[in-house]
Amino acid sequence: MVKLIDMHCDTITGLYDRRIKEGSVENLRKNSMHLDIEKLKKGNYMLQNFAIFQSLKKHENMFEDSIKYIDYFYQEMEANRDCISMVRAYDDIIRNEKEGKISALLTIEEGAEVEGKLEFLRTFYRLGVRMITLTWNYENGIGYPNFHYEEGKTPDMKSRNTIDGLTPFGISFVEEMERLGIIIDVSHLSDAGFYDVLRYTKKPFVASHSNAMHCCNNCRNLTDDMIRRLSERGGVTGINFCPSFLDEVPMEDERKAYASVEKMIVHISHLKKVGGIDCIGLGTDFDGIEGNLEIKDASYMQMLVEGLEKAGFTSVEIEAICYKNVLRVYREILK
Repeated sequence: MVKLIDMHCDTITGLYDRRIKEGSVENLRKNSMHLDIEKLKKGNYMLQNFAIFQSLKKHENMFEDSIKYIDYFYQEMEANRDCISMVRAYDDIIRNEKEGKISALLTIEEGAEVEGKLEFLRTFYRLGVRMITLTWNYENGIGYPNFHYEEGKTPDMKSRNTIDGLTPFGISFVEEMERLGIIIDVSHLSDAGFYDVLRYTKKPFVASHSNAMHCCNNCRNLTDDMIRRLSERGGVTGINFCPSFLDEVPMEDERKAYASVEKMIVHISHLKKVGGIDCIGLGTDFDGIEGNLEIKDASYMQMLVEGLEKAGFTSVEIEAICYKNVLRVYREILK
């Protein structure tokens, strides 16, 4: 089986929220969600990114609440230390691989969790955060998303924000991320913000869970020019399994959409054509998405490998997509 690295899931956030709101006793070892340790083993995962996510409109004390989620992440790492271990640097990944353990990378999916303070960013780094998605679906003091989102209203997912980029604080933020060795993630960020990241940074960055706009006109996906620029910088975009990011469907039919391996390969093929094989990775968005998934959970991930083989991708290309491209970025940034 081919090794796997997945740049984005919301499992830790989901487990914690279920415990607090519903009294759930499910844990990372085994649960009813898309992803747990048993499923990771079956899927042959080398590394999984675990995102701490909070909605800016639902949390008043973003930094304080993030500490609660991170504490829960640490509890799960301790409880499962026999088979999974947190990583802070590239060498930790290699050590875990030799010891037969899955690696866990801690990330944040909403830059607002720093509450506009670089000292909070540095604190997150000390706690082990090694990737931050600059924005989610709201303006947050760092930058702007690619669409205007209001709770209870259907957003326009085709009109891209080419005007509002990084704020002055956002520029300082990405520069400090790069200095520290935290991977910059531009998924959710406006098009203007993407080009500002290019302008104000030098190292590779990622779109941890974004697809190709050419194959699905959704503003969460990357334009061809963005794919080329990301590739030229040495970055990677992670294929998102969300059905409406893979195939253009009306919002009212979104829950009926089907995320098939075939559709994923359409996006992967286009990314290869535009940016080359080295810019493609995986960013499933497991436990952060809904809908009908052919790859039902992490244990089924080798289905994508089989689909790529049938589509004519070579073993070298498949390994690049499944883990080597992302590992290259981690090797460069995570010192």
